[in-house]
Amino acid sequence: MLSTTEAPFPFGVSERQAHVLTGLDALARAIPQALILEGGTAGERAAMAMWLAARLNCRDASPPCGRCPVCIQLRDKVFLDLQYFDGGVETIKVADMREVRALVGEPPRGSGWRVVILAEAQGLTDEAANALLKAMEEPRPGNVFVLLSPQRERLFPTLVSRSFVMTLAWPDAAMALPAGGEDDPWPLIDALHQFWRSGRGWFTGVKGRPTRLTAERVLTELSRELAAFLAGRVDTPLAGRLAACGDPDVPRRLDLLLAECQEALIATVNPAMVLDRLATRAYLWLRG
Repeated sequence: MLSTTEAPFPFGVSERQAHVLTGLDALARAIPQALILEGGTAGERAAMAMWLAARLNCRDASPPCGRCPVCIQLRDKVFLDLQYFDGGVETIKVADMREVRALVGEPPRGSGWRVVILAEAQGLTDEAANALLKAMEEPRPGNVFVLLSPQRERLFPTLVSRSFVMTLAWPDAAMALPAGGEDDPWPLIDALHQFWRSGRGWFTGVKGRPTRLTAERVLTELSRELAAFLAGRVDTPLAGRLAACGDPDVPRRLDLLLAECQEALIATVNPAMVLDRLATRAYLWLRG
């Protein structure tokens, strides 16, 4: 039985996700073939996925214990029945998913479950997503797919339709990206909000050439603010503007635009061009 009073939770699971962890523990008793974890932060989604992998493979009386050889191997990502791909670090390629398709055609090597985790799965290329769909069509028993994404809408609809979805507690304002360093996104984020508010400053006030990492962090923060609005909050700059614009279709269009921008970065489009498109397209929807 999972104790929601234990802190810290194994695998770095945040205490604020305790209620979701209780549901995930119950789901593990009859795990679906594919699961999507949305909401939370990227780190929280990854921690929950690793906790689930341990829950399905740890042989302790109250899994996961976090201390046994299986749990240690999972924490180090060297467990034989774990496949971990991170679309936030590098593009998840079609060749990777073809290898997964061949692998899940076999039973797990151990006595538990083979867990295929795709972190930041919105980073799948079209070809990789199609290969993943084929892998999900014909796995042997004992294989489970766990897809992590800020929002299910960022994933291929067919992937969502084949998966059970669990929603983590949405990020709050106190969990914003840290400032400082070479890839600090905040000057660009502040410039975007200023441009959307006044129509001035974006092209003249933004200096230098943003890196891909900086642009990705900008998109991450805007996705967080959009999620706050969808959760009924208006205490972030973007959520406030969405509430003020009065058009109920703008959040959906903005979510699609953020997904397009993420895909453009994956395709190595110039980050400055990606952010310029984001700034100008969203301005037309958000201007007062």
